[in-house]
Amino acid sequence: MVAQHPDALTSATAARLRAAGCVFAEDEARLLLATARTADDLAAMVDRRASGLPLEHVIGWAEFCGLRITVGPGVFVPRRRSEFLVAQAVAAITSRGQTPAVPLVLDMCCGSGALGLAVATALSGAERGRTEAGTAPPDRTERGGAEPVAVELYAADIDPGATGYARHNLAAVGGEVYEGDLYDGLPANLRGRIDVIVVNAPYVPTGEIGLMPAEARLHEPLVALDGGTDGVSIHRRVAAEAPEWLAPGGSLLIETSEQQAALTEAAMAEAGLTTSIVTDDDLDTTVVIGRAAAS
Repeated sequence: MVAQHPDALTSATAARLRAAGCVFAEDEARLLLATARTADDLAAMVDRRASGLPLEHVIGWAEFCGLRITVGPGVFVPRRRSEFLVAQAVAAITSRGQTPAVPLVLDMCCGSGALGLAVATALSGAERGRTEAGTAPPDRTERGGAEPVAVELYAADIDPGATGYARHNLAAVGGEVYEGDLYDGLPANLRGRIDVIVVNAPYVPTGEIGLMPAEARLHEPLVALDGGTDGVSIHRRVAAEAPEWLAPGGSLLIETSEQQAALTEAAMAEAGLTTSIVTDDDLDTTVVIGRAAAS
């Protein structure tokens, strides 16, 4: 951490970032100063950020669901809106009448593994049958020692750069990461056993990639952004195969946009899943849920 003359250095750093177009220049300056080990480090980091590299790629981590997710150049940065998807995934497990002894969770199109890690971490502090959709799990100290929900975690992505980050991030919770096109890389013994598939697959229509902020468009992999002609092509593929992999009563949850939700829901319904759509206006996000038959 660079400590000499912190106020003056923070102001100077913020001024440089503001001139480069960074909206939250002061907050970013404080993060850069807290991360840099030397003045030379700081100068290099400010240069990288001013050139347009995402802040998270510069400092090496992103905050997500209260966790530090290791990220870097070439990997998708988890967005705060996806915290709603995590909450819905946790609720899909803990609100079931018969919670599996050890729920099996798959983070599909995992990127850095942020979703899987957040779900596993939340479940480790969740009391069975008590967590409601959209709410954080209760603190263990307030639950009188109630048994937490353990989880068996798997993740998959087609991008070898992403799976490298995912393996690093999921190591602490024993998550296993596979590389391949959607379900192709998964071991066959997971078929019919997965309780929750959580998905933040790309859903930006191909023709709208050019309208995205430069930070994403230039510095995150296209495979993590491009959702095909209408943005739902990957959702359709995920939904079509999901019934083969879901356990009885298991759920598929896909983050999408309000405009595309009906298309994502239709793909799940065509696959034979019972569907619902949930939204969070504060986070401006939508999640489509498909549930397999209980037997």
